[in-house]
Amino acid sequence: MKHRIDYIDKSEYYKVVELWEASVRATHHFLKEDDIAYFKPLILNTYLNAVELRCCRDRDHKILGFVGVADGNLEMLFIDPAHRGKRIGKTLLEFVLKNLNVNKVDVNEQNEQAVGFYKHCGFETIGRSELDASGKPYPILHMELIK
Repeated sequence: MKHRIDYIDKSEYYKVVELWEASVRATHHFLKEDDIAYFKPLILNTYLNAVELRCCRDRDHKILGFVGVADGNLEMLFIDPAHRGKRIGKTLLEFVLKNLNVNKVDVNEQNEQAVGFYKHCGFETIGRSELDASGKPYPILHMELIK
């Protein structure tokens, strides 16, 4: 099935945050409940407004995954856990590489599946930070697309 790339309306932000939380719970096993509670309102009230958003939708207009981009950085890529492994992440990544001039991504080092995904897609680690952008003790790999 061909996935449709679309814009996200602000009225859909609550659905996007629900998808974000489900995705994080399925992939970010290293996060604590307090971390999810900390990030959830930031995603809703700050982060979604700070990026250019796109999503993949199904035929019923339901969001299956989304990306957020700012200044050539892929800031977020989250897929509904029920739809992982169905090329949605790859489709979204290919779209932002081609259309939104993305060439960098920061990834939680402990999210090994994501690190592997980006390596498979041509990104290489060019740096590492001990703390995430919020100062939390989750190491971040800084990756760049090597052409």
